[in-house]
Amino acid sequence: MHALLKFSRAVDWLNSQIGKHVIWLILASTVISAVNAIVRKTFNVSSNAYLEVQWYLFAATFLLCAGYTLLNSEHVKIDVIYTHFSKRKQMWIDIFGFACFLTPFCLAILWYGVPFFLRGYQSGEMSSNAGGLIRWPVYAMIPLGFGLLLLQGWSELIKRLAFLQGLIEDPTNKKVEKTPEEELAEAIQKLAEEKAAKANKA
Repeated sequence: MHALLKFSRAVDWLNSQIGKHVIWLILASTVISAVNAIVRKTFNVSSNAYLEVQWYLFAATFLLCAGYTLLNSEHVKIDVIYTHFSKRKQMWIDIFGFACFLTPFCLAILWYGVPFFLRGYQSGEMSSNAGGLIRWPVYAMIPLGFGLLLLQGWSELIKRLAFLQGLIEDPTNKKVEKTPEEELAEAIQKLAEEKAAKANKA
C-alpha cells in the first residue's frame, strides 16, 4: 500500500501542476477572442483559424483539467444524499464509483480515442472550414485528458482504501488555499492596521 500511496502522491502532484498552468489557456483564448473581434470590426478582416483556436484552447482546458477537478472534489455529486451517509459508507461509494464506473468509462474513451487521434495525425486531417487549422492537436486532448482523469481516479481510489485501513487522514478533507484576491485583501487590511497603529502612537 505504501508504494501505491507514493504513486498516488505523484499523480496528485502531476494533475496539480497541470491545473495550475493550463488555466493560462483561458486567458489566451480570451485575448485571441478580443483581438479577433477588434480586428474584424476595425479592418473587416478575420479568419476561421482565430475562431477554431479558441475552441481548441477551451477543449484543452476542459479535458486536461478533468483530473485536477477530481483531485479537488469539484466534480458533480448528489450531495443531498451522499452527505447523510457515514464517512465509511461515503468511502465505499467512492471506491465503487471509481472502480466500476470511472475506470471502465475512461478505458473505453482511450480505446476509441487513441486510434481516432492517430488517424488524424497520420492523415494530417485539416478543418473543413476555409483557413481552418490542422485537427490532430485537438484530437490529442481526448486521450491525454481522459488518461489524466483515469490516473486521478486510481489515485483517489488508493487514498480511500488507505483511509479505510487507517493509513492516512480523510482524503476528502481538502486543504483550501487562499485565492490571490483573498491574499490581496489580507495584505491591504494588514497595511491599514499598521497605518492606524502608527497614527495612534503619534
